[in-house]
Amino acid sequence: MSNSEVYQTQLIQYLEGFVNDRRKEKLKKVLTQRTRHLTVVLEDVYQSHNFSAVLRSADIFGIQNIHFIENRNYLKISEDVAMGAQKWLTIERYKQHENNTLACLQKLKKEGYQIVATSVAPTSINLEDLNIDKPTALVFDTELTGISKDVENMADTFVTIPMVGFTESFNISVTVALCLYELSKKLKNNKSNYSITDIDKQMIYQNWLLASIQNPQSILKTFESVTSKME
Repeated sequence: MSNSEVYQTQLIQYLEGFVNDRRKEKLKKVLTQRTRHLTVVLEDVYQSHNFSAVLRSADIFGIQNIHFIENRNYLKISEDVAMGAQKWLTIERYKQHENNTLACLQKLKKEGYQIVATSVAPTSINLEDLNIDKPTALVFDTELTGISKDVENMADTFVTIPMVGFTESFNISVTVALCLYELSKKLKNNKSNYSITDIDKQMIYQNWLLASIQNPQSILKTFESVTSKME
């Protein structure tokens, strides 16, 4: 075991002392259902309540990573809507590049993700027909402008949700929830290795313990002081 692994194990054991058994069991149970096989990308969503609702849906359906592209609009979480979901998710922001959309999608493609965009284009396939054998990044756009040309050019597949009414689109938070429900169900029914790696589980569990503790920075400072004296 490396020094960093020893340190992390000791830190987790220390943090567990501040969390009751019921909470620890809940964290571990939820962690077994987490996945990075599916991930969500939001491009320039401008209404904070929509983004915040997406966070709740991602947490509920076991999606760990959210990617937020900030070309024009910036991340602002509505606490009343998110209901604390942001504490349990890994949120990656793209706001320092000349083209944040390209930076995000290129990174995901390098990591092996297929890029899937929601669109009502004639070439789109029904959501239920989407093949998710490969890791899949679902890209959602603003309701005003639709997907950008960069997303359109880099997407591997386009999907749509069948609609039979007069209204031509769902609210973005509803769209995300419907997609995650359908695809997370398909993932868990058809793929056995969708879970997060053991190494990543350790780091997420550590972060969740910190999120469960009052004054975590003070507790970390005490831990650092104790371990430094033992060296």
